Amino acid sequence: YFSNQHSLFFCLFQVVHAHKPHFMALHCQEFGGKNYEASMSHVDKFVKELLSSDAMKDYNRARVYLDENYKSQEHFTALGSFYFLHESLKNIYQFDFKAKKYKKVTGKEIYSDTLESTPMLEKEKFPQDYFPEVCTIPDTRFYADFAFDLVNIHLFHDASNLIAWETSPSVYSGIRHKALGYVLDRIIDQRFEKVSYFVFGDFNFRLDAKAVVETLCAKATMQTIRAADTNEVVKLIFRESDNDRKVMLQLEKKLFDYFNQDVFRDNNGTALLEFDRELSVFKDRLYELDISFPPSYPYSEDSSQGKQYMNTRCPAWCDRILMSHSAKELILKSENDEKIVMYDHIGPNVCMGDHKPVFLSFRIAAGAGKPIANVHKCCVVQ
Repeated sequence: YFSNQHSLFFCLFQVVHAHKPHFMALHCQEFGGKNYEASMSHVDKFVKELLSSDAMKDYNRARVYLDENYKSQEHFTALGSFYFLHESLKNIYQFDFKAKKYKKVTGKEIYSDTLESTPMLEKEKFPQDYFPEVCTIPDTRFYADFAFDLVNIHLFHDASNLIAWETSPSVYSGIRHKALGYVLDRIIDQRFEKVSYFVFGDFNFRLDAKAVVETLCAKATMQTIRAADTNEVVKLIFRESDNDRKVMLQLEKKLFDYFNQDVFRDNNGTALLEFDRELSVFKDRLYELDISFPPSYPYSEDSSQGKQYMNTRCPAWCDRILMSHSAKELILKSENDEKIVMYDHIGPNVCMGDHKPVFLSFRIAAGAGKPIANVHKCCVVQ
């Protein structure tokens, strides 16, 4: 959050310096923090410092879309989408969804408040009677050597660890599947020409909680604690069968206290990747590079505990960068022996809030993409 914005700047600028991207897209969720009314005043300062920083001085064009209108809960998404173009990138165009034309990108522009009236992106918040919690998707489309959509997404979380533990897969997983399916259908519907796309943000993908607990506590005995007045299960305690019945795991609605966090960090937590199953439903529609970083959530918000997980939720890879199979082909066929594709997290030892940012860096060779038919005939140079 904004108390840690300098840590975020430092880590972000390190990535920019290391990879020197010509086009950089940065998607943020819960922009302004969880307490919007208290924190939204810091957003403008954050954006101005980012745009004027020395590290970004070679990016002479930018588009920033901020949803700051928290007073309009019907439309508020708390998302921020940033796009930076390096001065060496000569010709890039952005799609006007209303005029259905590409327009050349020049200068730096910031849009906020009423993004609904901005024709350069599509913003959508799922109706509350369709999904039980907020789920949002703004979409922007650019054209350089080829056209591509960039979709910022925030799906909903697991409200209760106890409910998530009840079934495999959990009810929350099923709701996220429904929501992501809706998003993908929306991206490729008949309103506009189909192009390659990248979807990235906070998917809130969680590990299969029931399977994880049964694995981590395979030899444990379970104690169930119920509320005296309602008989509702309020806590589960898993103890070792021997070893003085040492407590291995305590599970409550907002408590996941496992005695050994190293299992989530050792070898980047890859032993638990078999329980990361939510994306498998979309394997025919979405592609992801191999994960080689530890779970991105939930990290401690104590600035001195940059590597420590909070004991509120089971650590999981919530933050992801996914792409269409046509986008995958563009990336992989441009790769050479220099290992130019990297999928990793940012600031492994630095506190930046409860999520670690995740990034994907790649190069696409000139001419690798399929041009959009007649794109230059519809471009309006501004």
